[in-house]
Amino acid sequence: MRQLRVLTWHVHGTYLHYLSHAPHRFLVPVRPGRPPRYLGLPPGGFPWRPNLEEVDAGRVSAADVDVVLCQTPENWAVDRFELLGRAAAALPTVYLEHDPPRESPTDTRHIVDDPRALLVHVTPFNALMWDCGRTPATVIDHGVPLPRVRWTGELERGLCVVNDIAPRGRRLGADVLERVRREVPVDLVGMGSEAAGGLGEVPHRDLPAFAARYRFFFNPIRYTSLALAVCEAMALGMPVVGLATTEMATAVENGVSGYVDTRLDVLAERMRALLADRELAARLGEGARRTAASRFGLGRFAREWDAALRAVAGRRERQAA
Repeated sequence: MRQLRVLTWHVHGTYLHYLSHAPHRFLVPVRPGRPPRYLGLPPGGFPWRPNLEEVDAGRVSAADVDVVLCQTPENWAVDRFELLGRAAAALPTVYLEHDPPRESPTDTRHIVDDPRALLVHVTPFNALMWDCGRTPATVIDHGVPLPRVRWTGELERGLCVVNDIAPRGRRLGADVLERVRREVPVDLVGMGSEAAGGLGEVPHRDLPAFAARYRFFFNPIRYTSLALAVCEAMALGMPVVGLATTEMATAVENGVSGYVDTRLDVLAERMRALLADRELAARLGEGARRTAASRFGLGRFAREWDAALRAVAGRRERQAA
């Protein structure tokens, strides 16, 4: 089966890195200065795989593209036409939706309304909440590797990994984290974390070894997709504590892989229990790792993306025939 040429944009670096485990060639456009959506593949951030190819935005041609993979409203409404012209409308197109609806949790119509396209959600919760109209939709759960580094948990503190939590406010749980930290020692890392009393950014390649020392992982986010950082922590064998909202309610099982609840006093109590009992944390961490292996396996993720891309590309080939 031939390798497809997939045009996509650098929107979420971690997701793009994992997506490249699908057996296709991904063309990532870049513009001078690497502005948003045209970051290309900047050096130093991730160990970019050889099937990711940085291409000059002005040299992208419809003849070199089998599938267009949009990831933002701008990709869908503007970018694909700027790069490919009118031919973009005829190309097989997938829209990867990273987030749940913001305008209204239940009554927001998705920007994509095209029965020829495919809408891919990253969680079942997102798929449930979006009104997808006429557009065929599917879910591809996150995929993360099981790292060589394993959880050790000797540091009697929790770890939170959220980028730019201060400006993103309540939706990302800035106030939740602040309240919990009054009662339980929790360190914050991520881009811009210093503004919220955090330790700064830890490079993605160094994060597993850095995180493995902490007793538990805390996710304060109220309303967004399931964070890849949560899946990566589970893959380490790290117990997870968080709010029982969005997909977190199904990703973490109470007493098996960690604890989720909507009561912050209950979560603080669970955190204190983990700090006091490393054996409890170890048991829950093993449950988290089993969940990561069974639900968030990178092999399964790559196979599902391969099938989705081939199915969309196959429609064009059948129409042509």
